[in-house]
Amino acid sequence: MTQFSSRTADIRAAAKHDDGRAEPMLAVLLADLFGIEARNVAINRDQYSLNSLNGFFDTLEGAFFFKFHQEEGEEQMSGEYYRADILARAGLPVDQAVYTSTLPGEQILVYRRRTDPRFSDVLRALDLEDHPGRRAAAVAAEADLSDRVTEVYRKTLHPITGEQSSSEPIHRLFFERLIDPATGAYPGGRLKSFYVGQSFEFPGATLSWTELSSARIIVNGIAYRHGIGELFDLANQRLNPARLADAGGVVAHGDAHNANVWYSDGQGGPTLSFFDPAFAGEHVPALLAEVKTTFHNVIAHPLWLYDPEQAARRYTTTVAYRDGTLAIETDWALTPVREDLLRVKAERTWRPLLQDLKDRDLLPEDWRQVIRLGLFLCPTLVMNLRAGSGRHNPVSSAIGFANAVRVGSEPSAGTDFVAEFLDSIGPR
Repeated sequence: MTQFSSRTADIRAAAKHDDGRAEPMLAVLLADLFGIEARNVAINRDQYSLNSLNGFFDTLEGAFFFKFHQEEGEEQMSGEYYRADILARAGLPVDQAVYTSTLPGEQILVYRRRTDPRFSDVLRALDLEDHPGRRAAAVAAEADLSDRVTEVYRKTLHPITGEQSSSEPIHRLFFERLIDPATGAYPGGRLKSFYVGQSFEFPGATLSWTELSSARIIVNGIAYRHGIGELFDLANQRLNPARLADAGGVVAHGDAHNANVWYSDGQGGPTLSFFDPAFAGEHVPALLAEVKTTFHNVIAHPLWLYDPEQAARRYTTTVAYRDGTLAIETDWALTPVREDLLRVKAERTWRPLLQDLKDRDLLPEDWRQVIRLGLFLCPTLVMNLRAGSGRHNPVSSAIGFANAVRVGSEPSAGTDFVAEFLDSIGPR
């Protein structure tokens, strides 16, 4: 392998073409890394694999499940992937891999195959058809897991240095997607490749990047203080890893979206457990620890991020652009199960975490903006929201940018569900 090549990136690219090359390439990788003779390799092409690949294979020793995460320029980034032992030592429920490779460009985890569904699949079914009994069971399982996470945060919260913060791989999901990984130039990385200089098609309006990035945003009649370009600029400044040391650090999974969570339905009720700890760490900046979980398990649903084709059929969205103002009207809204999960996150995780930070004199005055900026980068840089760039269409793109601004910016007047959520978690 050359210095900056990535076999996992090559396999992901081949899988996108769906021409039969990816499976043999993966079998070779497994043989080279672990001496595994993989048979019946099957790649799972699901809507949650935005930056990863997973699937199944058989050996003489049984059936296995594999997953890997692959980030652009990862060979030049800081931090180390896949530290499940950190989570296990802290007392979090985490599925331990049978085989692990953390080599740059060849990071992969192999697990014994399980028949449990992922929590994401359980919740998607409830999005499409609410069932109060099953919803209550799922929310109770989330509450139990949130309590365990909060216990670990409380036990492990400690002051950290800028160097300790910067060494954590979680920044690959946030700051390092804003910049060029080799030079540190801003704008760079995904921000530059996804959006800068591009055209944006919405229902009723097409904008240039200059127009979109500088527009005043109004969503369902509520105007917001910051536009899209300004939010990226603020994130580049405030989410710099060294600056995030001011709120201390915790042991955290860092990327516990529900496609990385098993749902096991036992006699005592359903329980949840983590897997794929690609961004786990011991010094994860405390204000980032729950950001990905909060966005991707609540506000990314229903449908618009992971099922944009269905979102276009299910929701009505109109866009008008005039005199530098972009007005978006949409009937998209959280489903009952997502509202319940947001309430659990507020009560069981965010509120006690922020109170602990305040009690330890680790809560910065701008904590609310830090959380918002992290939430803003979740949809905008996890995948390209621009219609026609991939799976997104004009309707889902408009919903995506509307939600990005709603999570990223305070309203100029009035309130919305994100502002109410942040109001509810503020420490006393």
